[in-house]
Amino acid sequence: MMKIGVLTSSRADYGIYTPLLKHLQADEEVDLHIIVFGMHLTKSQGMTINLIEKDGFGQIHSVVGLSEGDTASDIVRQYGETVVAFSEYWKLHSFDLVFTLGDRFEMNAAVQSTIPFGIKLAHLHGGEKTLGAIDEIYRHQITLASAIHFTSTEEYAQKVRSLLPDHPHVYDVGALSLDGLNLRDLPSWYEVREQFAIPEGKFVLITFHPETVNAESNHEHIRQLKVFFTNTVTDLHFVVTMANSDAMGQLYRDLFEQLKGEMPDRFSLVETFGRDNYYAAMVSSEMLLGNTSSGIIEAASAGVYAINVGNRQDGRTRSNNVVDVAFDAIELGKALQKVRSLGRYTGANKYKKDDTAKRIVEIIKSAK
Repeated sequence: MMKIGVLTSSRADYGIYTPLLKHLQADEEVDLHIIVFGMHLTKSQGMTINLIEKDGFGQIHSVVGLSEGDTASDIVRQYGETVVAFSEYWKLHSFDLVFTLGDRFEMNAAVQSTIPFGIKLAHLHGGEKTLGAIDEIYRHQITLASAIHFTSTEEYAQKVRSLLPDHPHVYDVGALSLDGLNLRDLPSWYEVREQFAIPEGKFVLITFHPETVNAESNHEHIRQLKVFFTNTVTDLHFVVTMANSDAMGQLYRDLFEQLKGEMPDRFSLVETFGRDNYYAAMVSSEMLLGNTSSGIIEAASAGVYAINVGNRQDGRTRSNNVVDVAFDAIELGKALQKVRSLGRYTGANKYKKDDTAKRIVEIIKSAK
C-alpha cells in the first residue's frame, strides 16, 4: 500500500489534479491523502476547501498558515507562515510520495519545508516558462526539490533535464487537466448560468491576474482595461472569474467590482466556478480573454480562441488558438473583433496526450 499525499493550495491546482485524484482513489494499492492549505482556507478566495470536502477524495488534512493580503510584504509573511505551519505538519505525518503542482509561492513554501524531512516529491507541470511572473523562480525551485517529474510537453521535459542532468525520472505525459476535459460529462451551461445568475446570451470568459515581475506596470494595465471595457460597444456579456492572491491581485478585483457597479447588465463576477463549471463556461463562451494559463493550455481542447494579454504567460508553448496582445485599449478592441470573426477553433492542442492520469499512476507505482 502506497501512502500518497497531494498538496493543493488553490482552486487552480485542485482543478488540474482532479483526473489524477480519481485514478488514485480507485486504486486499491493507494492510501490517498489531500493536504489542503493556502488560498483554499481564506474567505477572500471563497473557502474552496468546501468544494474539496464535497468531492470526497481520500482523507483531507488542512494546514492553516496563510493570512490575508496581497502586498509584497504580505506575500513574504505568508510564505514564512506556510513554512512554519508545515514544519509542524511533517513532524506528524509521513508519506511514500507527495504530489506538488505548478509554481505558486505558497506551494513553493510547502515544498521547501519538506527538504529537511527528506520527503519524496512528484512535481507536475515543471520546466514551464512564465517570464511575466515570478512564479518562474518558484517553479524551478520546486523542480530542484522533487524526485519525479511529470511535464506537459517534451520541451518542458528537456528544461527539467537541463536543471537536473541525467535525472532518471522525467516524463512527458501531457497536461493533466486535459485528461478530465470530457465535454460530454460537463454540466450544461444552462445549469451553470442559473446557479451563478449569469444572463442568457453570448459572452466572453475573462480572468486577469497581476504581472508580478514588473509589478508597478499593473497600474497602467488597470487603466488600459478600464478604457477598453468602458468604451467597447458589443452585445457580448463579460463573465469574470476573480483574481487570485498574487501581489496586486486586489487591483484587478477592485477594477471589475467597479465596472460591475457602473455597468451591472454587462458584467457577471464569479469568485470561483469550480472545475467542471469553469470548463462548461469555457466551452460555451465566444472566447477567453485575460492572462491565465487556461487560455494557453485548455482552451484549444474546448474549441475556443484565447486572447492572451500582456507578458504573464510569455515563454509558454502556444497552440494556434492563442492571439497575443499588449495591455492597450485599442489593440484589445481589435483583438476582440478579430477573434469573434474566427468562430470556433478546430486545430490541435500541443499539450494533449492520451491517458495522462493513468500513466502517472503507473509510473509512480513502478518507480517506488
